[in-house]
Amino acid sequence: MTAATHSTLFPQVPETADAVLDGLDPEQREVALALTGPVCVLAGAGTGKTRAITHRIAYGVRSGRLQPASVLAVTFTNRAAGEMRGRLRQLGAGGVQARTFHSAALRQLQFFWPKAVGGDLPRLLERKIQLVADAAARCRIRLDRNELRDVTGEIEWAKVTQTVPADYPAIVAKAHRDAPRDPAEISQIYAMYEQLKRDRSVIDFEDVLLLTVGILQDRHDIADQIRGQYQHFVVDEYQDVSPLQQRLLDLWLGDRDNLCVVGDASQTIYSFTGATPDHLLNFRTRHPGATVVKLVRDYRSTPQVVHLANGLLSQARGRAAEHRLELISQRDPGPDPVYTEYADEPTEAEGTARRVRDLIAAGVPAGEIAVLYRINAQSEVYEQALADVGVPYQLRGAERFFERQEVREAGIALRGAARAGGNDSLLDDAEDLPSQVRAVLSTKGWTSQPPAGSGAVRDRWESLAALVRLAEDFARARSGATLSDLVAELDERAAAQHAPTVQGVTLASLHSAKGLEWDAVFLVGLTEGMMPITYAKTDEQIEEERRLLYVGVTRARHHLTLSWALSRSPGGRASRRPSRFLKGLRPGSGSLGTVASGGSGSFERGAAAGRRKPRGPVLCRVCGATLTEAGAMKLMRCEDCPSDMDEALYERLRDWRADQARELGQPAYCVFTDKTLMAIAERVPATGGELSSISGVGARKLDRFGTDVLAICAGGDGGAGHDDG
Repeated sequence: MTAATHSTLFPQVPETADAVLDGLDPEQREVALALTGPVCVLAGAGTGKTRAITHRIAYGVRSGRLQPASVLAVTFTNRAAGEMRGRLRQLGAGGVQARTFHSAALRQLQFFWPKAVGGDLPRLLERKIQLVADAAARCRIRLDRNELRDVTGEIEWAKVTQTVPADYPAIVAKAHRDAPRDPAEISQIYAMYEQLKRDRSVIDFEDVLLLTVGILQDRHDIADQIRGQYQHFVVDEYQDVSPLQQRLLDLWLGDRDNLCVVGDASQTIYSFTGATPDHLLNFRTRHPGATVVKLVRDYRSTPQVVHLANGLLSQARGRAAEHRLELISQRDPGPDPVYTEYADEPTEAEGTARRVRDLIAAGVPAGEIAVLYRINAQSEVYEQALADVGVPYQLRGAERFFERQEVREAGIALRGAARAGGNDSLLDDAEDLPSQVRAVLSTKGWTSQPPAGSGAVRDRWESLAALVRLAEDFARARSGATLSDLVAELDERAAAQHAPTVQGVTLASLHSAKGLEWDAVFLVGLTEGMMPITYAKTDEQIEEERRLLYVGVTRARHHLTLSWALSRSPGGRASRRPSRFLKGLRPGSGSLGTVASGGSGSFERGAAAGRRKPRGPVLCRVCGATLTEAGAMKLMRCEDCPSDMDEALYERLRDWRADQARELGQPAYCVFTDKTLMAIAERVPATGGELSSISGVGARKLDRFGTDVLAICAGGDGGAGHDDG
């Protein structure tokens, strides 16, 4: 067996059932062998919970104790379900159903609707926000865009907690929940929304669960038919189950107890959607004879990261905290976490971007670095800062890889070339599988060098480049593999939603980072009011914010940096304080005793961290208002103040930038962003000093591009070139 066959991307299927157990630690093995009765797996971050439960299912199938079609594994995201299907396929248990709650319920609803109700299932509403807007308009209630989104989320919460419109105000008051509008108004909009759905014969995603529950409660024959098919249930991320999902699970189970649940109360971060850890924490009460296994060996993070994570939870309070797991790192030691204090938010973003660039220069792949923040609105200043230092990035939450149009088109082209075989002239000069793939994808926009510019063109190229990298990995792992073999692999991955990695630093909110991991993580904006968020008022809400930070910390494998800024904008009053959650953990903030003592990380402050001199407030050069947004500060004017930009100069600068990006093999925004070019075209600098005063034109870019830009501003063509030294 060659080394290539041990590729982590394309592992060999275990030859026997016992071989499925190879490599499991004692606790994971205990999970895999517990195939009957109720099983509760309390699994800390990075402890291999997905490995444990997929090997459990695979061992049961391969040993003949579980029939593949009798197992239903459910989780909460398509990505997680896809990963589970992919792992089960690699373990030789490909016939097992692994789905989200909604996907499993929708499949059953579509099948049984004609029998239970008659006719066709109503159309599924993909996005409910427009219907909520229509409902509000019918009620003569005006909602702005943000209120509309919040009210939509509130209706979703009401439905998963099985709250009807008439009961909503009382339930909100009882739960001490902060409603985004007057609860009576939301109740009115909610009722009208339900009426409009009925009038238009549509259902939403929450209805999928509600209707399935209704059918299973009312039609015992249908419930018995489903229970006859599914004998064994596995629920991942059980701490995130809502009351409605638990009700559906109970109906699937009936009076049986072949249920395995996996979760970690310390990672409950979705209570705003109706999730609650109570079902996990009460599992042993409901099932007194349950097998309980704790997974605490952390294979993801270094001892330094795990030390910080444990210290963070040692301060936690409440019921979930009473069940916290003390993680034990299984990795070699790494660098201490770095705590950095900056003067203002732009300086924090710029300092973070420089450190990201330095990590990449030191050999950490861009795709293994993440910048995580509390809310999505924080992303812009980091997008700008990364672009200014020439680092590519990707925003988390884009369309799923195999559903992108360019990926679907590439799959069709590869399938056609595989079918044509030697009769396809495209493949005449292609000697191996990767060169065949490159030849085919070159007709769809792939080139050996990335295109200049950002946006859709760059995104399309990145998708195709990810397919090329996948083909190269596949060829290394499977000697002699053909184009047809690769197409089959892509089809399997598409079915499992097992996407290859698109390179680029990840920018993501802490919530969207759940379930992911990187070699290096930057946790930014860790100030009071942001972490915990300002609207977290109750003790329970504060503790959920602490758990959210814990999730962020445990995303890091090796490098971890935590930072905050003392003011929002340059020159502002330094009135902000670092998050209370860091007290006793960061150097110089007091002690928590043994848990947080020793190796607690390095601390940097002020100009030494950001390498910047203090700046005064940035004022709009048109109206004189103080500027706080990154884009406005770059333009030196309010976004809605009139622009005096030289349009012709701006277009010349864009053409020059495209040439530079093409020559450097980088996206255009890595030369200068659009906002920087706009600022240059508005201010038309005549000297290096005037040019360097524009945000986004640092010393490095001034040295590299300054001569060209000043020549273009003076009416030349900017052909002086640049020095890469």
